[in-house]
Amino acid sequence: MNSNLKAHLALLGANVIYGLNYSIAKDVMPNYILPFGFIFCRVLGALGLFWLVHSFNYEKVAKRDFLLLAICGFFGVAANQLMFFYGLNITTPINAGIIMTSNPILVLIASAIILKNRITKTKLAGIFLGITGALFLLLFKTDFSFGSKTLLGDLFIFLNALSYGVYLVIAVPLMRKYSPITVIKWVFTFGFIFVLPFGVSQFTEIEWSSFSSDIWIKFGFVIVGTTFLAYLFNIYGLQKLSPSVVSTYIYLQPLLATVFAIWAGKDSLDWIKIAAAVLIFSGVYLVSKTKTLKNQ
Repeated sequence: MNSNLKAHLALLGANVIYGLNYSIAKDVMPNYILPFGFIFCRVLGALGLFWLVHSFNYEKVAKRDFLLLAICGFFGVAANQLMFFYGLNITTPINAGIIMTSNPILVLIASAIILKNRITKTKLAGIFLGITGALFLLLFKTDFSFGSKTLLGDLFIFLNALSYGVYLVIAVPLMRKYSPITVIKWVFTFGFIFVLPFGVSQFTEIEWSSFSSDIWIKFGFVIVGTTFLAYLFNIYGLQKLSPSVVSTYIYLQPLLATVFAIWAGKDSLDWIKIAAAVLIFSGVYLVSKTKTLKNQ
């Protein structure tokens, strides 16, 4: 199988997981685990799995690269997750979804500044189509409202999008030198150090005995699926493709969430959803038509 195709399948897999995660994680948090305590569990659990997998194929890292790995850990794990959960707590999911559509634009700008990548008309057209399709799905829900009550939460969601965008760009030099599992292991190691002071108190408050078998399964999905596999899939995609392509896949999340809702009988198919799907897939295709990371 072509390596670029594998990378696209990995990114698709990551975003399928993210699409499922919205409803699954909601059943666990905050009734059983508070937000920062959940982040603590996610990062710690995935970190253990990354170290375990890496032990079978150990790769030494040069001392000069640890600073960049620490910066990636801050932006890609700690700041990204803490700001998202904090912001989501004081804004609405629809507001958050709309603001997150800015991520590929921020990645495009960061790539131009940091990596000196050229902003092409094809990339801009693809991102425009993706944003349009995602906003079709989000805005037609009609329960969004930007205002003073959600302003702080909206700001933190935007900072989360900016943080993850910076992470995708600054991780590129590391992906040119090391395997995905090596990079993500150290990113999560430093990320856990940054998360520790924020999440440890809520972690100690968890009443594990209150977990039913159903909650344990959903908790395991968030740790293994949403954190371990999704981050690994994304970093693998970043090794083969540009940050712009990786970030553009975010437009699939509202579409996949809609597909799951239709499959579960909680929503119905209409022309808006069909048009949105065409726009999103067209946008991803146009952005992915540009040269791969190694050729940029």
